[in-house]
Amino acid sequence: MEYPRHMDIRIGIKHAARELSFDTDASAADVTSQLQAALASDGVLTLVDTKGQTYVVPAANVSYLEIGTSQSRPVGFVS
Repeated sequence: MEYPRHMDIRIGIKHAARELSFDTDASAADVTSQLQAALASDGVLTLVDTKGQTYVVPAANVSYLEIGTSQSRPVGFVS
């Protein structure tokens, strides 16, 4: 059985002390293309997390976008 992969997204926002961090079902390519399109049109980056919550960030205020896969963590003791 193959489990769905969630992408861990972290967005740095100019003039904000904290980054925006969440998991999404979108692929890394989808997220990257959405950011590129938002930057080209001087628009907003709109992403939806795995719980259905929507995040809208003005593309001009994005200082960095970090994309990585969320990996399950082992349970129990590791020797």
